[in-house]
Amino acid sequence: MESRKQAVINHDRGLHARVAAMIVQKAYELEHNLQVKLYFKRPGGSAVPAVSIMPLVSLRIKQGDTVWVEASGPAANAAAEEMALFLESDFPLADADTISQVDHLLQANAFTAEQIFVSMANGLIVTDENDGITIFNPAAERILGIPASRAIGDTAQNIIPGSRLHIVARTKEPEIGCRQSIGSLTILTNRTPIIADSQVRGAMAIFEDISVLEAVTGELKAVKELKERLQLVLESVQDGICVVDKEGSITYVNPAYVELVKQDRDKLTGQNVRILSPDGTRSRVLATGRPVIGSIVTKPDGVTLVANVSPIVVDGELTGAVSVVKNVSEVHKLMDKLSHVSAKAEYLEDELRRTQKPGPAFNKYIGQSGKVREALAIAAKAAASGTTVLITGESGTGKELVAEGIHYASRRANGPFIRVNCAAIPESLLESELFGHEKGAFTDAIRQKPGKFSLANKGTIFLDEIGELNKNMQAKLLRVLQQKEFTRVGGETVIQVDVRIIAATNRNLEQMVADGQFREDLYYRLNVIPILLPPLRERVEDIPLLVGHFLHKVTSEQLKTITGIAREALAGLMAYRWPGNVRELENVIERMIILADSTELTVADLPLYLRGAGSEPAVIWPQQSANIIPDNRLPDIKPWNEYEKQIIALALEKYGSFNAAGKALGLTHKTVAAKAQKYGISKVISWENGDRLVKNINPNKQS
Repeated sequence: MESRKQAVINHDRGLHARVAAMIVQKAYELEHNLQVKLYFKRPGGSAVPAVSIMPLVSLRIKQGDTVWVEASGPAANAAAEEMALFLESDFPLADADTISQVDHLLQANAFTAEQIFVSMANGLIVTDENDGITIFNPAAERILGIPASRAIGDTAQNIIPGSRLHIVARTKEPEIGCRQSIGSLTILTNRTPIIADSQVRGAMAIFEDISVLEAVTGELKAVKELKERLQLVLESVQDGICVVDKEGSITYVNPAYVELVKQDRDKLTGQNVRILSPDGTRSRVLATGRPVIGSIVTKPDGVTLVANVSPIVVDGELTGAVSVVKNVSEVHKLMDKLSHVSAKAEYLEDELRRTQKPGPAFNKYIGQSGKVREALAIAAKAAASGTTVLITGESGTGKELVAEGIHYASRRANGPFIRVNCAAIPESLLESELFGHEKGAFTDAIRQKPGKFSLANKGTIFLDEIGELNKNMQAKLLRVLQQKEFTRVGGETVIQVDVRIIAATNRNLEQMVADGQFREDLYYRLNVIPILLPPLRERVEDIPLLVGHFLHKVTSEQLKTITGIAREALAGLMAYRWPGNVRELENVIERMIILADSTELTVADLPLYLRGAGSEPAVIWPQQSANIIPDNRLPDIKPWNEYEKQIIALALEKYGSFNAAGKALGLTHKTVAAKAQKYGISKVISWENGDRLVKNINPNKQS
């Protein structure tokens, strides 16, 4: 027979420890006298035995809470009824025997908790609100070497070097998985605050000694190093291989390497490359820790070798280097010709793309570099369609200007252009801002409000910082993209909308998709036409144009007369990497104009962190604005090709290779090679043995 009865707790302190002990004592009596089994259960929870005090206390039943009494047995109904009445009483103590039994029960359960602390393999320290130690178990004594008699009663700060329990209690923030050294020991600690009734009662630390694990890690490090070396050797056996340790001694060469260098294998092993070739590639890799790819060496017998030397790094420590050598004598000339042909084709392609100017809708975006023209050319094509566009790029690169240009160059130009910064709107308000809400949908909704999508109907909505949307909003946005409909917050009517979406972000959405932070289906819906805007450091040639634009804009706003900017100051601006991009450049120009004491901006007007950059030779690009250099100092303007030749020559002279010069200029090495060939510029080539050979790359001139 089974029975259930409901009871409402009336005791003003709920079921605290002593009351719980009285209830358990009562349950013992009923089960013994009536031959039944009793259980307690909170609504929506699991049933717990009525004769066990620990689960009952853990239910945390307060005054006014409802508790179900469940009974099974011949007298289940009577037992459940009597226990329910007892639960709703004030729990009076009838006699001294009952009090004694309750106290015995409490003591037994306290003893059980104490035994748990004593039996723990991990150290346990508990402090009160004053950082005084109240519990210090035997494992803590063993690990820390401090007796409990000395620790209990003192503060944790006095007993334990570097204790942070007082900080955890003050900040209420747990510290999980913290590595700490105490003497010769290494321990791993979890620290958590003790909070009861919203008040901090102290803190506790559970820790274990991981010194043995640290020693094992050291042994595994040597095994891992050997595994890495063997793997590199096994993967590269088709080419000549030479392995050196961190001191530079050769530890391994394979037969292919012996054949290439024409030396005895036994004599090679043990030799030190720092002595054999102190300026060679292997010595440089050991010194810098950076790989060298494509190092070319021509031997006296005419054989040309290409070596790729990579550092061997294990757990962040350089342990040696491996050199993989190829004989490329037969294909070197063909590769060189192919490189020049490819560079010329790429150069002509870039020049063709640059001749295709975007429409007037993009005039606000200042720039004439190849990357800018390429991005604007894609934007102009995207404007002709109605499909979704995703604009990516660092903060301050002008994503909103491009989005605005796409809108006003499209068939929707007469419709609204609505801007939404997803990162600037609180998450709780974002759905209402995008889709609107009905009157009474929430506390402050005193009237119906249309959302941004409604306002953008027949036009374009620009969703900036799209990567900041949570998964719930991503799903709702996907519905708008797929079905062109949405529902207001608090409403039931499905609203159809005709709107084009242009999204922008400075985050890597592909990585966010891989990490599960961004919906894959939404990403592919947005990324129909991707447009990547280059950072300012990759289009240095646009800086003079931007400076002229901002000079005109700021002087007009500030009503201040500035006639131009000095060559050295402009050079300093062009040498800086601009992590804040165009927005940072505009702020710097505005600051210089406001603080300038003369009618010309000079190096003295630059911020301190930009003045060092101005010491390099200035390269003055042809300007479209007379504000760049004062009229009385304006040099004769030469054709654009002369300035392009000058900067290519300077880059090759400074960096010594097409690849390095291309990285500095924001161009590919093929483009640099093609331009150098066009202007007949000589290139400096560095060889592994330290010699430098000047080679004229113009086929019409003699080397």
